[in-house]
Amino acid sequence: MNVLIVGYGSIGKRHFDILSQLPEVNCIAIVSRQKVDHIKIFTSLEQVRISEYNYIIIASETAKHYKHLKYIESQVSNKIILVEKPLFATNEIVEIKNNQVFVAYNRRFYPILNQIKSLIEEDNCYYMHVITGQYLPQWRPDRDYRHTYSAMKNGGGVLFDLSHEIDYINYLCGEMKIISAVNEKISDLEIESDDIAIILAKTENNVLVNFSIDYISKEFIQNIVVHLQDSTLIANLLTMQLEQIFKDGSKRHYDFSRYEKNYSFAEMHKDILFYGQTNVCTYQEGLNIMNTIFHIRNINNEN
Repeated sequence: MNVLIVGYGSIGKRHFDILSQLPEVNCIAIVSRQKVDHIKIFTSLEQVRISEYNYIIIASETAKHYKHLKYIESQVSNKIILVEKPLFATNEIVEIKNNQVFVAYNRRFYPILNQIKSLIEEDNCYYMHVITGQYLPQWRPDRDYRHTYSAMKNGGGVLFDLSHEIDYINYLCGEMKIISAVNEKISDLEIESDDIAIILAKTENNVLVNFSIDYISKEFIQNIVVHLQDSTLIANLLTMQLEQIFKDGSKRHYDFSRYEKNYSFAEMHKDILFYGQTNVCTYQEGLNIMNTIFHIRNINNEN
């Protein structure tokens, strides 16, 4: 199998490292203007004979995803394409007729989230509360946050950066229908983008959802609380600990800390290539997430 990775930033490098460990992968080429030793490098997509590659990963900046996917779709057929999240920076759509396209929402492959999914499927789920926050200047200590894509109006902001939360809520509880939302910049961060979003929704499975995502929390937080009919689940995605508390006060503890960070990415690639594509985010699901993002933004523009 021949792999092409478009973009060689931190996420492109992670895909390269993981795919390099798969015995089925014969070679990996990169599209990047970086100079990298011992790797086949192209400086633009136009230089690549894309038909030679079976698996293509778009890991460029979000603002370039649309252009890169549209070009690849127009050049080849019967290829598997994985686009990094979020799918696009605008509400434009690439019509896919020739290839299989997936979106890299790797948290679907967190064992802790799949344990939550299993427990939800065994019981009646009433309510989910999700809170994710981290102070933007602490995200990438080696870079000035003001010059990162997160700070930019086009393709940046919490709704794009933290769209993982939208995806895994849909994955766990069914697709959300937004009831109300606030999405603004409220802090003193020197950015053009939004720094907080607070959303109230109900899913197609009649689960009430409240979630908030932000760039302003001085303590890194990734917590989930789920109220089921017979128990409450409290999960910490940083420590990978899950507590189930029953009506009688008894508890059951689940520990998923043994799974290293690249596990979910490796499982996502294996699901796409070998496991039958059972859990990976489809192109249509990725578009639905984009529709949710732009719907939330429209609500706030109208207000």
